[in-house]
Amino acid sequence: MASLILRSRISTSRILKTCSANISTTLSNFADINKAACLKDAKQIRKEVALMKREDIIQKQEHDNATITIEKPSEISTVSGIPEEHIKTRRVKIYMPTKNAMQSGTDNTHHWEMEFETRERWENPLMGWTSSGDPLSNMNVQFTSKDDAIAFCEKNGWPWFVQEPYKCKPMKPKSYADNFSWSKRTRVSTK
Repeated sequence: MASLILRSRISTSRILKTCSANISTTLSNFADINKAACLKDAKQIRKEVALMKREDIIQKQEHDNATITIEKPSEISTVSGIPEEHIKTRRVKIYMPTKNAMQSGTDNTHHWEMEFETRERWENPLMGWTSSGDPLSNMNVQFTSKDDAIAFCEKNGWPWFVQEPYKCKPMKPKSYADNFSWSKRTRVSTK
């Protein structure tokens, strides 16, 4: 039947009308489908503002975007609840982590980390594992910038120092064919 339809010179609208019963009932409404495809969806309304007036919505947006400015930096060390023996006698190291030695590249090295100096470690006599009585020894906090880490340490009242990252020299691109070149510069004498 399909080959007969292709060979005939009947217009497509007549074919759609005659074959609509055989193919599908939706093809008879072909014009309606084209209209529906051209229409756009209605704009979504959030549930929390659906029944509010326009003035109330504007007031809510202003309230949500408002910020509180403080003249001096706040310090939360007095109300943090951390015992003084864990934080007053030790410093915080702020550093940028080095590249992993595996093949993972440099993707996870573009942030700054904060960790406390280590103390109170001993070797467990039963298994030989390293034990610690320090709850802050394994705490690493990540920051997007060095200034954020410094501000966090000052906010908590912790003494800190920054370990600047080592800048390695960029590697020169070298051709693989240079390994096999026959020049005086690369030739090794056998005498």
